[in-house]
Amino acid sequence: MSEMIDSDVLIVGGGLSGLPLALALAQGGLQVTAVDALDPATATDAKFDGRVSAIAFASCRMFDRLGVTPHLKGRMQPINDIVVSDGRLSEGASPFFLHFDHTEIGDEPLGNLIENRHTRIALQKAVAAEPNIRLVAPNAVKSVEYGASHVTGHLADGSTVKAKVCLACDGRGSPTRNAAGIKTVGWSYNQTGIVCTVEHELPHEGVAQEYFLPGGPFAILPMVGNRSSLVWTERTANAKAILSLNDEDFTAEMRERFGDYLGDCAPVGPRWSYPLTLQLSREYVRPRLALVADAAHGVHPIAGQGLNLGLRDVAALAEVLVDAARLGLDIGQIDVLKRYEQWRRFDNTALSFMMDGLNRLFSNDIAPVRLARDLGLGAVNQIGPLRRLFMRHAGGAVGDLPRLLKGEAV
Repeated sequence: MSEMIDSDVLIVGGGLSGLPLALALAQGGLQVTAVDALDPATATDAKFDGRVSAIAFASCRMFDRLGVTPHLKGRMQPINDIVVSDGRLSEGASPFFLHFDHTEIGDEPLGNLIENRHTRIALQKAVAAEPNIRLVAPNAVKSVEYGASHVTGHLADGSTVKAKVCLACDGRGSPTRNAAGIKTVGWSYNQTGIVCTVEHELPHEGVAQEYFLPGGPFAILPMVGNRSSLVWTERTANAKAILSLNDEDFTAEMRERFGDYLGDCAPVGPRWSYPLTLQLSREYVRPRLALVADAAHGVHPIAGQGLNLGLRDVAALAEVLVDAARLGLDIGQIDVLKRYEQWRRFDNTALSFMMDGLNRLFSNDIAPVRLARDLGLGAVNQIGPLRRLFMRHAGGAVGDLPRLLKGEAV
């Protein structure tokens, strides 16, 4: 049955950015309605999404504060070390490498590897326990009207949601962003990310490997147990050929790159593939509208920072809106929303182009460039202060941090 729902905030999208944002705003005292087109059971099915995410330690603090972490018990694999190396299939890894050891900057791991489906399950459980959140799913926001004092979201089942502001957490293809006429800039990398889970004989000890090959990075990310998530980047034409291989040939191609440092290994379960692109929105906000996470920026996964950038958006936007509401301000006014845009846009853009540059630097086989980057990796590995600064950046602990990323209440 159709109905009219009154709320302070309408969130379009109930995924890995929409649900944390709903939790943060609700815990700050706002009434939140989150609408997602996917059935929650579909979004958490093992066959829906094979990806894992490296949740930086600052983002982990936010999950602690939002009450998500208790629902992830036994699902989080600490990342203790990261090893970055360069090489060729015919020659193996370069003798120059970069090693990040979490003990250099404190007791916390550099982050935690969590399967996306387990994160979704945990978020849904936390949302179900929060009385200030109404999750409407499966349903879809067909259109949004932006008025002088409120927005009205029209849902597929005929219901409407009236709120002070609309927050778009509906992904790179964001229908909400497109309907508002906000343009994007970006390009394709002509690369495809192949994702699968690998079981191996020896324990990984919480060490993540980033092995740069001419076709793109080959990342081995530690999962719970003697398993790792493989994120294998190739030129799109090569990726299509690899994905078409039978299981035996696919395993042989994988092992040629994976090596034997974890003993005998083999992929298990299905394979997924994702086209890799850069996409940046020209604007983050309009009156009564704000874009969040992938709706505002989509980056290359080379450094595993995509979800963490989105969670930084979540923490900053929640703080801006909750502080404005406490002061009695209209949370949908453009002056309020501009504070969020000014806080997050430079950081997102700078890191997006940094990852773009890293991908271009390492995804080639030009001899002088290979020599320069290998020497660069070796040099950074010998400079302790610089190495530790990179680790703090990767952990999300540098810059003007929102309260949630410090582990404080919004």
